[in-house]
Amino acid sequence: MRVLICPDKFKGTLTATVAAEAIAAGWREARPDDILDLLPISDGGDGFGELLGRHLGAEEQRCETVDAAHRPIRATWWWVPESRTAIIESARIIGLAMLPPGEFHPFELDTFGLGAVLRDVWAKKPSKTLVGIGGSATNDAGFGMARALGWRFLDARGTAVTRWPDLVRLERIVGFATAHPQFEVTIAVDVKNPLLGRSGATRVYGPQKGLRPEDLRPAEQALARLVAVFRRQGRHEANRAVQPGAGAAGGLGFGLGVFLQGPLEAGFEIFASATRFAERMRKADVVVTGEGAIDATTVRMGKGVGRVARLCQQARKPCLGLAGMVNLEGKRTAPFTRVAAMAPGLTSVEEARSDAAKWLVVLARQTAAAWTIV
Repeated sequence: MRVLICPDKFKGTLTATVAAEAIAAGWREARPDDILDLLPISDGGDGFGELLGRHLGAEEQRCETVDAAHRPIRATWWWVPESRTAIIESARIIGLAMLPPGEFHPFELDTFGLGAVLRDVWAKKPSKTLVGIGGSATNDAGFGMARALGWRFLDARGTAVTRWPDLVRLERIVGFATAHPQFEVTIAVDVKNPLLGRSGATRVYGPQKGLRPEDLRPAEQALARLVAVFRRQGRHEANRAVQPGAGAAGGLGFGLGVFLQGPLEAGFEIFASATRFAERMRKADVVVTGEGAIDATTVRMGKGVGRVARLCQQARKPCLGLAGMVNLEGKRTAPFTRVAAMAPGLTSVEEARSDAAKWLVVLARQTAAAWTIV
């Protein structure tokens, strides 16, 4: 059989590349004669720049900036000279995985460091810039990035607001005529959430980044105030708050959209187009994908693994989903043909996380062996 192996990252444990290699190793143990096509994927989050850059033959670029906690770092972005395309992966600049767990509260973190990288990109005069925004540690709706680019946020006294939780005091935004860069930016989002509300950035993803229950209301109020002032100043960009993907990366989808006028596009669709995913899927007899947890957000929120499964379903290709854990409603697996998890069937959750590559090999081997009898 021809097998397309296309997992995303197993967040916090395996990169997409390592996951693909582990699945391939397990599959070969059970079915050594199959032809394997490895295509680790990204939907705009961790790995987006490196994986897309590799497929496009991009050159690595580096610049000095700061991470989400304003600690100095040397960040990487990617440049394709032939098409003058720049690729930025926000997770490599302001990513949650870059910070020591629990050391920084989200109120202390922002997207300022992304602004410095954007300035470095502008110096190249790109024809097109792709920004993958998933995996951020931030919840500031792009406030820090905008400040780094020259926007100013003022309270009633004309004093600059320098922390995003203090946006509740915001009265005026300055920079529409001077801070707007003149180049094309496409924003690759990994989820469909709006900026505000029950399904917005703060309430859905804030707790994953360290927001406590008592933090949710002030955080939501800060972002709502930003939108309200945009609207009061007659900026139609405020309407982007309800756009699917505006809530991605703690509202960075909204921020890049309103401050840089970039369109929001599904990160996986950008990746799939660049890597000829549809063509490679058509050639396969079975598709194997996966991520750390396959759950309702995988299927409903536009994540890459869910998109793979839906495209396979539409093409009537079998799609097998492998994960550390699976939490789908009842016994339903659609749009996947089958799903399988490391925990609790093969091992404990703790062991699956501590030695994910080993258990993914085992899971893939068992899945391949079971598939031979179909």
